[in-house]
Amino acid sequence: MSAPPLVFAHRGASGYLPEHTLEAYLLAIEMGADVIEPDLVMTRDGVLVARHENEISGTTDVAVRAQFASRRRTQSIDGQTLEGWFTEDFTAAELATLRARERLPQLRPLNAQHDGRYGIPTFEAILMMLAQVNAQRVQQGLAPVGIAPETKHPSHFAALGLPFEEALLNALQRDLHGAPVFIQSFEQGNLRVLRQRCAHRLVYLVEDSIDAAVLLPAGLAQVAQFAHVLGAAKRLVQPLTPDGALAPATRLVADAHAAGLQVVPWTLRAENYFVPPALQRGDDPRQHGDVQAEMESLLRAGVDGFFTDQADIGRAAVTAWQHAGRPLS
Repeated sequence: MSAPPLVFAHRGASGYLPEHTLEAYLLAIEMGADVIEPDLVMTRDGVLVARHENEISGTTDVAVRAQFASRRRTQSIDGQTLEGWFTEDFTAAELATLRARERLPQLRPLNAQHDGRYGIPTFEAILMMLAQVNAQRVQQGLAPVGIAPETKHPSHFAALGLPFEEALLNALQRDLHGAPVFIQSFEQGNLRVLRQRCAHRLVYLVEDSIDAAVLLPAGLAQVAQFAHVLGAAKRLVQPLTPDGALAPATRLVADAHAAGLQVVPWTLRAENYFVPPALQRGDDPRQHGDVQAEMESLLRAGVDGFFTDQADIGRAAVTAWQHAGRPLS
């Protein structure tokens, strides 16, 4: 029997607190997450920090900081033109003066009540916190909580003379008391370099728009040469019917397993805005729908874990699935 599916806390307990804050990561661990997931970007002085993107106007209070007004600019990142404030234009010390803000305030107004309370953590600070938590967990006979950093736009940063790989691997030398490490990326090149340089589990992230050939058996066999896990957009695993219900699962999990890959879909979120129409509850997009049913359906499809903004619901889904007598896949 293999291990139970893992609950990955997507950006921490981001359904309850502003994402990518130490407080959100700690809350996710308290809620039963197996793994916490920080998105990583880089500062001008080469420090890894946790933000959803390197453009930070939506997740910090930088826009109201007069001393940084002149840093606002426009640039192209991976073919997309963006205007705002970018982490590569700041030192780590400057970013440390900013405060976190809720990225989705219209959908998560309770989260927005915490705006301004929490700082912008470095990856080193997250690892230090996790090491302390895991030291206590191991003493209590509990499994250590893992970490799944995602390298955001590694090619963009490498072109600026800020390569991810060395900084990331150096940071991960910290003693995490046996915690599993998953390194994620949407970029194959980034993962191929990491495959040669580390023994950590590597996650290839794929969106709905991925070339379908990648998801066929031959394509998955190629993926298995540079990754251990397929981080698939959830509709690639379980699409919807025309009336918004969950359709039967695709062959992706079975084919990926046959190629030696685990499958961890993303992202399960509880708000009606994100759940399938048939699982929504009420008319308010902010209200929680039945995301646990969606999670359990994916578990029945054989996934090896899933990313969620609500780790407590994810833990409940795995527990219910196990109690229903489902075999571990």
